[in-house]
Amino acid sequence: MLAVGDQGKIIGFDKSGKAYRKRLLAMGLTPGTEFIVTRFAPLGDPVEIKIRGFSLTLRKNEAAVLLINKI
Repeated sequence: MLAVGDQGKIIGFDKSGKAYRKRLLAMGLTPGTEFIVTRFAPLGDPVEIKIRGFSLTLRKNEAAVLLINKI
């Protein structure tokens, strides 16, 4: 789990998330892409990240499909 201000790099997708994989790829969440966590909603869901120059909001179940490394 990353905190606000942390940087991460997408390394792949969890095998259980096949339903979301195509949608996440279409949003620019491709392996090798770096991002910054910008904020969480008050109850922790959803999370907003800054990726490729734009802000993207993901629900926890969508974000859980991403395999990431903290930078």
